Amino acid sequence: MHRKHLVAALAAVALAATALGGPAGAEDPAAKPKTNVLAKNLVGPLSLAVTNDGTVFYSQNFVGSLHVKRPGKQPQTIYQATVPGTEVGAVSVEGGSLRFATTFVPEEGGEGEPATALVGFNKKGKAKKLADLWKFEENRNPDGEVIYGLRGLPDDCEVPPDFQPYPGIVESHPYATAQEGGRTYIADAAMNAILKYGANGGLSTVAVLPAQGLEVTAEVAEGFGFPECAVGLTYYFEPVPTDVEVGPDGKLYVTTLPGGPEDPSLGARASVYRVDPKTGKTKKVVSGLLTATGLAVGATGKMFVAELFRGRIAQVKPGGEPKRFLQAALPADVEIRSNGDIYATIQALPPEEGPPAGQVIRIRR
Repeated sequence: MHRKHLVAALAAVALAATALGGPAGAEDPAAKPKTNVLAKNLVGPLSLAVTNDGTVFYSQNFVGSLHVKRPGKQPQTIYQATVPGTEVGAVSVEGGSLRFATTFVPEEGGEGEPATALVGFNKKGKAKKLADLWKFEENRNPDGEVIYGLRGLPDDCEVPPDFQPYPGIVESHPYATAQEGGRTYIADAAMNAILKYGANGGLSTVAVLPAQGLEVTAEVAEGFGFPECAVGLTYYFEPVPTDVEVGPDGKLYVTTLPGGPEDPSLGARASVYRVDPKTGKTKKVVSGLLTATGLAVGATGKMFVAELFRGRIAQVKPGGEPKRFLQAALPADVEIRSNGDIYATIQALPPEEGPPAGQVIRIRR
């Protein structure tokens, strides 16, 4: 994600959630699903995973911790980052395999080097780094040949530096993982790519998500402060993949934000892409979403999407349009259990004032 760490960018515009509650509320009334709270008072619960027996794993990204809530038991902390400022998230589980990611990006002028990693637990229950994602990005930079920004900008057309054309930069922020058949798929929001950690180890690039084009109209130019010479050009935003799931068809399903304003000023531009894990071919299958940060795909192909700043969890039937499933404040992630129950994190960004209010909820179906 160009020049901004994703979590910091989301937190910086958390207040927009209040203003953006309108679109979901404007829909036709729907039966309110029954919910109950499994964990509360959380700081940045941006990721969760659930097993068939109802065990829930969830992160508190902003305090660098990972937790488990077993049915009938109190939540337990199973991992705590030791380096201050480390983010923990991107949780997934398959069988007895639990995977997550860590991200450390020092503040400007701060000490330390950037580091991102895929982490798992060994047989003794100790966390172990499985793959160095930042090193992979430095060596491969999957979107390094993609040009973002204003393509075709004439030499004599001066726009602010941040809007000049630029290639994919070296930056990593693993935001979500999914496991299937011993493989781990990683949605890296800063690489703009889906990676695969193989059953026998080793990282590879599955796909780079498409740059998101937006025609610069006179209205857009005025809003961004572009000169008249930019009107008619196309600005290409970074796609910013935020979740990855394996569908019943064996394909990967990926949510994108994409980069740029996360309010409705440019429209509801977030999407879901279907990715062939064998060829890397991508196809947009859902559009019209706003701040899509979490995704669940059921056995029939029905999807549930957490739209953070829209204040809703949407459901999408195969071939259909997004419809409201649950209206909730700041939903960040959503998962579906084999019995059909939906699990989600809400109030996922800390309030400006007062205690943290993040929750993990179960929605019975």
